[in-house]
This record gives sequence, structure tokens and C-alpha cells, in this order.
Amino acid sequence: MIFSSLGFVSVFLPVVFLLHCLMPGMRCKNGLLVAASLLFYAYGEPIYVLLMVFSAGFHYLAARLMDACPYKKVSLSVAIAVNLGLLAFFKYAAFSLRSWNQVFGTGIKEVEISLPIGISFFTFQALSYVIDVYYGKVQAQKSFWKVLLYIAFFPQLIAGPIVKYRDISQALDSRRIDLGQASSGMRRFICGLGKKVLIANTVGQAADAVFGAPYADIGTCAAWIGAVAYMLQIYYDFSGYSDMAIGLGKMFGFQFQENFRYPYGAASVKEFWRRWHISLSTWFQEYLYIPLGGNRKGRIRTGINKLVVFFFTGLWHGANWTFVIWGLYHGFFASLEDLFPFVKKIPKAVAWLPTMLVVCVGFVIFRADTVSQGFFLIRQMFVFQATGNQDMSLAIRQLTPWFLTMGAVGLVGMAPIKPLASWVRDTIQRGEETGSWKAIPLQAMLGIGSVGILMWCMVRLSGSTYNPFIYFRF
Repeated sequence: MIFSSLGFVSVFLPVVFLLHCLMPGMRCKNGLLVAASLLFYAYGEPIYVLLMVFSAGFHYLAARLMDACPYKKVSLSVAIAVNLGLLAFFKYAAFSLRSWNQVFGTGIKEVEISLPIGISFFTFQALSYVIDVYYGKVQAQKSFWKVLLYIAFFPQLIAGPIVKYRDISQALDSRRIDLGQASSGMRRFICGLGKKVLIANTVGQAADAVFGAPYADIGTCAAWIGAVAYMLQIYYDFSGYSDMAIGLGKMFGFQFQENFRYPYGAASVKEFWRRWHISLSTWFQEYLYIPLGGNRKGRIRTGINKLVVFFFTGLWHGANWTFVIWGLYHGFFASLEDLFPFVKKIPKAVAWLPTMLVVCVGFVIFRADTVSQGFFLIRQMFVFQATGNQDMSLAIRQLTPWFLTMGAVGLVGMAPIKPLASWVRDTIQRGEETGSWKAIPLQAMLGIGSVGILMWCMVRLSGSTYNPFIYFRF
């Protein structure tokens, strides 16, 4: 288990941040962050921290070899093979054997391998680093410790966003932190913590109850409650972690790219993926879709390329056929939008509802433990059968006042409110630059609100059991 959320917020983070501020030079600051990141990961994965250090060292040497010898392609090929080999062994070996046994009726013994937390994230970061060095987009880093910090940096180590080396290479050498930036980062962190603790955990209890219930207890109403609850849970859980990572990065002088841009406001599946888990979708676009040919080799080849990308997008999320089907499901609808250009002309207000229906149904498959369970729940959502006492009881038990309140907050919060957020940010920025008093009330309100949310979250955390982020297992 990684640090408990309460211990992280109340002890680990304040101590590391204070020491980081007190450290005299960049070398000391980076050394502190390396030590803190390794301690953070080793607390939950004491053995696999060695795997992460090995990954960083191996890719450091591979990148240096590309600068020192003419056989760049060989170095890159070996780096990719080792990286994907580690990912395949730890994440997909048991899944592959199980699938082989089911298809061919063999009895090969399956070996259960503990999955290193966040392995999909730090392996993809390492891959992007050596690929960028190969293509000359960045220079090979001469300091192993900076490569290790890039891969192991604790704010985004275990659940993203996936950070490209070129986005933070300058900050590894030199970065500036002031009070305004630190306070802005802390507010962003608290916002993400509130998303997770107050909204995601609440609606997640209803989703878990429905997805864990016997089939006989699940009627149409309960199936829809479970589907919508999980749709809210995964957004607020993952975007909450991304907000926390972006905020923490800002506190330590790093600028991470946004990972979500109101995805539930999308009016097409393609637009949804431009807004959802942006760091992953752009990674696949840059390092897989474009090398496959992108959209430059005809309509049929473009469709195949997209299905390949969505297949690996689904598989990246986990060793289960539910994830693969979920990826291909989105690839099918994305390709369908290309085949029928008139879809782009449909007013967004009209196209929004069917898009969200596609997304919601897809997340049912994503959340299900098995393919058959996913299809059963989808069928229950649309048969509109008369509900009996058991299934109605399951539905009613989920509709607690706290669930309804947080569900309503979640539905409002997922709407695009960018104009308001932009106005608040711009007003504060102008006030800080000009010394105007107009920014003071806004800063005070944000500060008081942030402290209130933080205290509320800590109270909730102190009385709850460990509830990890969904993307920890990816």
C-alpha cells in the first residue's frame, strides 16, 4: 500500500515541501525529491522500487549510447524490447496463460505475479524519453539522477499524467518557486483531493454495490444507478489525481500538462478522447498512430490504424478482455464518425446525449469484472423490465442523502465552467501584477474555501478505510 492519504497530506507532503524550500541549491533540491520519491514508492512496493531504479538506469544508458555510437537504431530497439518485455511479464503474463488455457483447453499452471504499482505510467515515460532522444527532440541527459527524478517523481509516479521528458527537462536544471505559485499549486492539489475523497469515494460506493450484487438483484433502475455512479467515480477519481499531481508539481516548480478538459462536455467520441486522459491519448498518437501512418495512407488504412491504437489503449489499462473490448468499442465509434461526415454537422446540443450514452455504456464494460457481467448489466439498462422487491431495494439503498448531494455536485462540476475559472484566474493574475486590491477578495475566498475542503477531506479520511485511486492498478 502506498502512503495512506491522511499520512501523505498531514506528514509526508508538508515535510518534503518545507525541506525543498530550505535546500540551498538545485542539486540538493533534486536530491531531496529523488530520495522522497523512492521512499514514497518503497513504502508500498519495497521490492519493486529496484525495478523502477533499474528501468531508469537502463534507459539512461540507452540514451547515452545513442549519443556515443552510430548504432542508434539498435540501442532504441533494445530499449523498447526490454521496456515492453518488463511490462508484458509483470502485467500480461498471467492473463496470456489464462487466455491460452481457455482457448485451447490446456492446463498450463498460471503464475500469479504481483503487479508493480504505476508500471504502465513509468514505463511509458521511459519509452518516450529514449524515443525522443533517438529522433533528436531532446538531448540525452548526462546525469543519471535527473533521469531517475524524471521517471520516479512522486506526484505523478503511480497514476499519471504521463509526462514527456522534454516538458520538464528545463525545470530539472533550473526552476523558480514563489509564494503565488506554491499557493496556486496547493489549491489545485486540494481541489483534486476533494474530487477524490468527497465525490469519487461517495458515488463509488454505489457503483461497487451494484457491480458486486447478485444478478437477480439488479434491475433497470439499479443498473442505471451503477453505470452513472461509476461514470462519475472514474472521472472524479482520475481527474482528481491528475489535479493533485499538477498541483504538487507546481508547488515544486514543475509545470505538467493538463490531463482532462471537461470530457463529459464532448459531442463526439473523437472529441471525448481529445479531452479524456490527454497524456495517454497524445502519447499513443505521437508514438504509435503517426508511426503507423496516421491518416496519410487512405481511409481503410486510417481506420485500421485507429483500431490498433484503441486496442492497445484498452490493453494498456489492464490484463482483462473487458479493457480490450472497451478500447475496440471506442475505436468502432470513432471510425464510424469518420465514415459518416454528416455527424460533424449535427448541433452539439443534439449530439451530446448520444455521445454520453456511448461513453456510459463503454464504462460499464470497463468496470465489469468479466465480459459476461458487462453485457448483462448493459442488457439490464435497456430492457426496462418491471422491478421486483430485491432489485428495487438495491436501487433505493444507494440513494442516500449524501450520495444524492455528492452526485448532484458531481453532475454540476463536470459541466464546462471554463469561462468562470478563466475569469477568476485572470483577475488574480492581473491583481498580482498591478498590485490591485480587486484580487484580494477572490484570493481570500479561494483560500478559505481550500482550507475548508482540506479540513473536510481530512475528517472523511480519518474515519474511512483505505480507498486507493482506480488508476493505481494500471
